[in-house]
Amino acid sequence: MNELRLISFLPAATEMACALGLERELVGVSHECDFPATVRNKPVVVRCALPVETMTPAEIDAVVTDRIRNGQSIYEVDQGVVEQLAPTHILTQTLCEVCAPSTGEVARALKALPSHPHIFWFTPHCIEDIFANLRELGAATGHWRDAEQVIASARERLQRVADITKRASRRPRVFCLEWIDPYYCCGHWVPEMVQIAGGEDALGRKGADSVRMKWADIAAWAPEILIVSPCGFGTEKAVEQAKRLLQQPDWNELPAVRNGHVFAVDANAYFARPGPRVVDGVELLAHLFHPELCGWRGPANAFQRVS
Repeated sequence: MNELRLISFLPAATEMACALGLERELVGVSHECDFPATVRNKPVVVRCALPVETMTPAEIDAVVTDRIRNGQSIYEVDQGVVEQLAPTHILTQTLCEVCAPSTGEVARALKALPSHPHIFWFTPHCIEDIFANLRELGAATGHWRDAEQVIASARERLQRVADITKRASRRPRVFCLEWIDPYYCCGHWVPEMVQIAGGEDALGRKGADSVRMKWADIAAWAPEILIVSPCGFGTEKAVEQAKRLLQQPDWNELPAVRNGHVFAVDANAYFARPGPRVVDGVELLAHLFHPELCGWRGPANAFQRVS
């Protein structure tokens, strides 16, 4: 096989490549790629066009919605860097225009290249789709054995969690909040994660896009555990957003609030990115739902109780 030169427009794809032993062949990444930490030293080929660090959740939602409605991308591809890196493969996705450059941005980037690289359009809707993406990347890069090993290990860990949580006396009512202003439920693979971890989220949309929710519907579901997992943020920012919920009418009436079971989590690491670490996310949820059965061996800052 000729020399591989991969660039990733997507943090989840970066994590997949590294899990398969392709970190050396990964020559360019997006500004959001931060795991493993060593990829932060690689050339950045994609940046966000919005100053999200200084924007409120409502402002981010409004601007992103407007740009997508008008056919504008919220990302900028550095065509000069892409041309210089001369990739043989580009890793991106078509699942969500908020998570990576649009197809139009990718097409413009390709115009700068003398020869077209192989494009991986990852579009996972469930955990099995994530495994399929790993297998596809492994097969195309000569790392199919590594892919099968990663998948086998992941399946074993997920089955272990499922077997343990089946022993729980009950499944708590859970609501995973993907955005807080406006409110969004969780979608795609996250409801499946909740299910494996021994919870029930009737408002989540398994295998489908997350959608806006009314507070009245959330209150009516009366979640016993509330997971604040804002897409694109780590635990610290999730805590900030969670505290905004304190102003919501009838906030103190939620069972999750009364019982001290409101948790801000690291969405970037364990929930929002469809990569290998969703398995860690399932283990984290199992710990939050059933701490008497499931421990947590991951980083202490993966979650924080909010009160």
